[in-house]
Parts: sequence; C-alpha cells; structure tokens
Amino acid sequence: MGVQQLFQLDGQVALITGGSRGLGLQMAEALGEMACQVALSARKADELKEARTHLEARGIRVLTCVSDLQQVDKIPALVDEVVRALGPIDILINNAGATWGAPAEDYPDEAWNKVMNLNVSVPFFLAREVARRCMIPRRSGKIINVASIAGLKANGPGMYTVAYNTSKAAAIHLTRVLAAEWGRYQINVNAICPGFFPTKMSAGLLDKILPMVIERTPLGRLGGDEDLKGAVVFLASAASRHITGQALAVDGGSSIV
Repeated sequence: MGVQQLFQLDGQVALITGGSRGLGLQMAEALGEMACQVALSARKADELKEARTHLEARGIRVLTCVSDLQQVDKIPALVDEVVRALGPIDILINNAGATWGAPAEDYPDEAWNKVMNLNVSVPFFLAREVARRCMIPRRSGKIINVASIAGLKANGPGMYTVAYNTSKAAAIHLTRVLAAEWGRYQINVNAICPGFFPTKMSAGLLDKILPMVIERTPLGRLGGDEDLKGAVVFLASAASRHITGQALAVDGGSSIV
C-alpha cells in the first residue's frame, strides 16, 4: 500500500460528537476531505444545519443528528440513526465536552457531575455501544477521544477548572484501558490532546490569560483552523494502524515547558 493510500478514508463512516462547530467541525472537514462520510451529533439543530451546509458545499456527505448526550439513555438511538443512514461506524470521535470554572473549595456538585458525565461517562458509553454494535463484529475500528493538555498537568495561575482537568486525565487513561482491552479486535483507541484553540468553550478564559498562554507556548501561537486536521486523519486512517493507547498533544509545545 502506498503512503497516499494509507491516509485515504474512502467510503468509511465517522461519527463525531460535538461536531457542529469548533474543533469538531474542523475534524469533520478533514475526514470529509479524505472521502469519509461524516455523521455529526450536537444539541442545537440550527448549528447542525449550518455545519451541514458548510460541509456539503465542500462535497462532503453529511448526516446530522440532534442529540443531548447528557441523556445517556439516548446513546443507542444515536448509533441506530447513524447505522441506519450510513452503515456501520468505522471511526468514532468523542469530541463533545463541557467545562466549568470555580475554585476547588467552592466547586458546585452539579458542575462536577455535569463535566464528569459528558467528558468521561458519555465517551465510554458511546464507545461501548459503537464497539459492540459495529467494530467488534467486524474486527476493525478507530476510536479517537478528544482529551486536552489539561489532562496532562495542573492548572496555571488564574485557572480554576478542577473537574475539567480531572475529566481529561480520566479520558486519557480510558483511552489506554480500552486500547489494551480491544486490541484483540483490531480496534485502535487513541486520544488527541489539544492545547489552546480559540473556540466557544475557551473564549472567556482566553480573554483573561492570552498573553500568558502565548508566552508559555514554544511555537508562540494558538491552535488554528487547520491544526487538528493532520492529527485526526492520521489517527483515523490506516497510517496509524500500529499505534494504539497513545495521547497526542497538539499544543504548540505548551505541555513540555
């Protein structure tokens, strides 16, 4: 197989949660450009409609699914919808997430539960459903958990996101455990750990700490609209078929200083 063929995703089906905007939409663009069919799930129908229009203008086949993943009992129905419309899921990208800012001593119970549910429990329940329905029977599949460099280290000054950091560390270790257990089914499970990208989730925090972030990033910039594309195509394609259980930081080097 030639190198170009290793990266092609012709006809494969990818489900991307939180896929209507930000990093999820960027990854959908990348997979679609490599001839993948993409299914996007998100809570807001209007944002999904915009994402679909955007991707279809690029010639990408898109399915949009309105789904509130905080309601974990709806996960089987989401998988049903994708499989019915596009066929078995080859690639799962657990991208949907939540954060909440408050000092640890004042952190609300409901905030902790919300963040841990969406960032840890939902990726596991969805991966379990997709694996047993689509990947284990076919002895193939790629699962990519979108974690964060926040899962690799503690907070810097002025950052109070104890649940987010803890949940992303859990997502990284969930990746390792699933990779170890499902390797016998030829399922690759890896994580991407983005650094700071300008997104709706990070906007308020970045307004306060942008100079510090830039100063502490060796490449001296934030992540941009193209900076996750290569990583997600690599981990979703046959190019990474001998890589599993890994967490790839895409952060301009900020996690190494």
